[in-house]
Amino acid sequence: MPMYKPNSYRNARLDVGVGGQVLDLETAVKDGVLGGVGGGVLVSAGVAEKLDLKKMIGELASVEVPSVFICPISLDPMEDPVTLCTGQTYERSNILKWFSLGHCTCPTTMQELWDDTVTPNRTMQQLIYSWFSQKFLAMKKRSEDVQGRAIELLENLKKVKGQARVQTLKELRQVVAAHSTARKAVLDNGGTASVSSLLGPFTTHAVGSEAVGILVNLDLDFASKSNLRQPAKVSLMVDMLNEGSIETKINCTRLIEMLMEGTDFEHESLSSLSLLVGLLRLVKDKRHPNGLLAGLGLLKSICSHESVRGSVVSIGTVPPLVELLPSLNSECLELALYILEVLSSIPEGRLALKDCASTIPNVVKLLMRVSEACMQLALSILWAVCMLAPEECTALAVEAGLAAKLLLVIQSGCNPELKQQSVELLKLCSLNYTSTIVISECKLTRTIQ
Repeated sequence: MPMYKPNSYRNARLDVGVGGQVLDLETAVKDGVLGGVGGGVLVSAGVAEKLDLKKMIGELASVEVPSVFICPISLDPMEDPVTLCTGQTYERSNILKWFSLGHCTCPTTMQELWDDTVTPNRTMQQLIYSWFSQKFLAMKKRSEDVQGRAIELLENLKKVKGQARVQTLKELRQVVAAHSTARKAVLDNGGTASVSSLLGPFTTHAVGSEAVGILVNLDLDFASKSNLRQPAKVSLMVDMLNEGSIETKINCTRLIEMLMEGTDFEHESLSSLSLLVGLLRLVKDKRHPNGLLAGLGLLKSICSHESVRGSVVSIGTVPPLVELLPSLNSECLELALYILEVLSSIPEGRLALKDCASTIPNVVKLLMRVSEACMQLALSILWAVCMLAPEECTALAVEAGLAAKLLLVIQSGCNPELKQQSVELLKLCSLNYTSTIVISECKLTRTIQ
């Protein structure tokens, strides 16, 4: 059972949201700060509606609740507090369950109970209700203010031009990025179409970057995505991907990836050298590593289209990706390995991997250090390279420590498919590498068998 400090009304202090005061519980009760007239009432369309405590507790789950309102058994806010003869207060359902398990003690103090009566604590219940009501109504007001501001900004967009339009879009982007209620207000009031209409062949990058910053935060429906896939709009995004600020580049990358989801995007747009070069620059930019994940994510989506892979290889994607492998975190590493593995499925990709001096040593180092998914991709890459030039590449692989790594994989608890890949690669090494090997011929033979 979770340990918890006993309830102590006399010393408890709580923020009641009245002018920023922090009051002790006794003062709050005596002065009537909590539980006053009108507490816990939401006025909607002129009708007073009593608030539901359970709903308020759920809505305010992320808010820190005063410890005196927490049940010591469940560590959740109490809805129906009751007090035992020891003076400790619990949620009714929790203490009754405690008794049903055969306990005759107070869970907090472990004192024997001389009376198992549970007394409803109306004062505590009113304090809890009032506290949550005030917090909930304040949150509701802030939410309505944000929604109202988002709608107001959308209306302003129809009237303003030039720098005033840029400023309006910037404020809308900030509101949308920070508040889910603002995003809903934009979607419900035709904001997606209004903002999308600003993107076109004559749109300035100042307007375009703010518009894309808004759209990338919205849950776009099929019609909105179709509208944004127009060549002129995609062309503007690609231009900004190449020339915009790092934030604009990341937003354009994310938005293009969103537009590719669940559809067969135009191959002409995907194979655009301008798009691919911009992406590669974003991935290689060491000054802004936060662009790496977005860049790799879109590159992975593009490489899933077989017809585009040759173009991806032709712009020199393979060597920089291989060089990045040792420094990537697990999320980026899996994306990079996926891209390289997909590119190894075409002749140009295999040749680029073979010609890169760092491919074999960098990929071999990853074995037994990364997830099974990453190891599977790494083994596929090594297999493709070694099959292209068996004698040359298996020698380099064994010298880089591949044989020992493969034996570790085979003897580990990895999945059978991974072990089979390792066995096949080890056989290929033994057939094409005749010099002294890091493992004895006898041990290699037994392992393969």
